[in-house]
Amino acid sequence: MEISKKKIKVGFIHNSSNVFLKGNHFDNNYYHFFMKAIRRHKDIEVVDIESDKILDVKNLKEKFDIILLWENSDYGMPKDIIGLEDLDIPVIAKVGDPNRAKSSIKLHKKWKINHYFHYFPEPLFHDLYPSNFNYTTVRFGIEKKLYQNLKQFDERINDVILNSGAIGNRKFIGKIINNIRNPKWNALKYYYLRTICNDLNYVKYTHTLDHEYIGDKYPKLLEKYAAGIAATSLETTIKYWEIPAAGCLTFMEITDLNKGKYLGFIDGETSVFINKKNYKEKFQEFLSDKTNPKWKKIANAGREFAIENFNNDTATETLVTIIKKYTL
Repeated sequence: MEISKKKIKVGFIHNSSNVFLKGNHFDNNYYHFFMKAIRRHKDIEVVDIESDKILDVKNLKEKFDIILLWENSDYGMPKDIIGLEDLDIPVIAKVGDPNRAKSSIKLHKKWKINHYFHYFPEPLFHDLYPSNFNYTTVRFGIEKKLYQNLKQFDERINDVILNSGAIGNRKFIGKIINNIRNPKWNALKYYYLRTICNDLNYVKYTHTLDHEYIGDKYPKLLEKYAAGIAATSLETTIKYWEIPAAGCLTFMEITDLNKGKYLGFIDGETSVFINKKNYKEKFQEFLSDKTNPKWKKIANAGREFAIENFNNDTATETLVTIIKKYTL
């Protein structure tokens, strides 16, 4: 008789009020990964350790093999965690947004973090954190069931290009204030190309919240359009795989600055690469020849690549590999 394998017990620490883990936020990607996908894996058992107050972990009622932190900052976490550095248990943590890196480094020793992960490329992580911090890229984000039965490419609006999400403040006073508050990671620098794309009359812009297609409904917005824009100038975000996964021809800002080549998309095969110098030319190439079958071919190949490589179950396998490194 085959002996059943004991699951690795994972204690997941987060704030009980963390909006990203509730399933009703405009961005449900973290919810699907942390609250659904990792709990589907046969080799681990995830137990929530929730608190919006000070959390003392010295006397946990359950015995855990490893601790998983929602983030390596105070965002979405308990007000403070006491005793983590005294536990003989490895700790892994999702990395917070780059603009929180400086303050997060201070928590490395206090929380005794052994390993970090996010979908960021490794060079970006080590641009922000010391070289001796262990890091692995885990490319999560696509919950497959949400990207099924979407409109075919030929059935979509193709005389405009969709641009969605946050943009920067281009007003003079706003730029001055943002540059003082956050000189590198302010919204205009972060979303620069996405922001200036809105000057074009053939770009259809939808704000993050000014439409009904938020949360799990976002793929239903994407399926309306044959083409969409993924442009973050300082790094790459989940939109780079959400948009192609929904079957859109995806115009991707890929530069040395945002290190986007690590994603693995290929210009002219699974997406169309753009930058500040050529984006208008690339858009016009599509709009002037919309029925050319090559666009559908690129969109379909991009969809297949995104769903295969950025789905939450594949990402969970990578995360579990990290967990096993510290527990087996």
